[in-house]
Amino acid sequence: MTFQITVLPSGHQFSCADDETVLAAAIRAGVGLTYGCKNGACGSCKGTVIAGSVTHLAHQERALPPVEKAAGAALFCCTIAHSDLVIEAREVAGSSDYPIKKMPSRVIAIEMLTPDVAVISLQLPAGEKLEYRAGQYIEFLLGDGKRRSYSMAGAPDLDGPITLHIRRMAGGLFTEQVFGSMKERDILRFEGPLGTFFLREDSDKPIVFLASGTGFAPIKAIVEHMIHLQSPRPMALYWGGRRPQDLYMDTLCVEWQKSLPHFRYVPVVSEPQPADQWQGRTGFVHRALIDDLPDLSGYQVYACGAPVMIDSAKRDLVQLCQLPADEFYADAFTTEADLVN
Repeated sequence: MTFQITVLPSGHQFSCADDETVLAAAIRAGVGLTYGCKNGACGSCKGTVIAGSVTHLAHQERALPPVEKAAGAALFCCTIAHSDLVIEAREVAGSSDYPIKKMPSRVIAIEMLTPDVAVISLQLPAGEKLEYRAGQYIEFLLGDGKRRSYSMAGAPDLDGPITLHIRRMAGGLFTEQVFGSMKERDILRFEGPLGTFFLREDSDKPIVFLASGTGFAPIKAIVEHMIHLQSPRPMALYWGGRRPQDLYMDTLCVEWQKSLPHFRYVPVVSEPQPADQWQGRTGFVHRALIDDLPDLSGYQVYACGAPVMIDSAKRDLVQLCQLPADEFYADAFTTEADLVN
């Protein structure tokens, strides 16, 4: 059975089968609902069911608390329609400009930057090209229907392989493969591009990038894209990690600050040890941003990291720094522990 979904305030409509999620149907129809993990963990696709009947698949309670669900909120990546629906949801122009494709790729390099962070480089078949927006991600297609998502770490404007930053997670289905058995010339299949985390190019507002750990990867792609565009927009990058080695491309960020007159870099370490001899900023990375820029009313913020960082940053920046809520763009990446399948 197929149902009609109407999106407010845009009025866009699309059909949704009774065996697919509302988000999956929207993506298939080219309707740009905001989303991130597609797995009920990050909360990016949260909206409201105004009219109609739905059920919810498994999801993280943190992403959709029971009190919100009772009030009509829904994670559309986990929402199954049982009737025609009227929903209220944010949409992103341009998110469906490039076709989503399933493609094979060959591993051409694995570079260990730290004991738990690797950069893998993928080569596509001859004549193939992955068109994407800087900040988007791909999903690796694994056994038993499982998928794992990673953001492209390079700008789409640059020639060369697709690069990804992979952090090792103990027992992780994909990361243990990367750090254990994976070797050059292995074949991996993926689907992409996916996600609505990318630069809004119709604005001239100054930008603050906020990253934790390997959340730096899509930020790196966006910065490189802006360098390619020769964008004059002021940029500041606040990058946080527990220890200095978590800022695994610190040298690159320092080079950006030296070569780009409108770029500022602020590294922040939350748990430095005496052996680190860390002389820089400490604490939570978003608190450093609040200390430096107490008035964000004229800014855009692009944040990527663990959901707890994203949630805290959005709440505090909106409440304490007057950041407009609709100028906070986030990619709350999920670890293997966050996934519900």
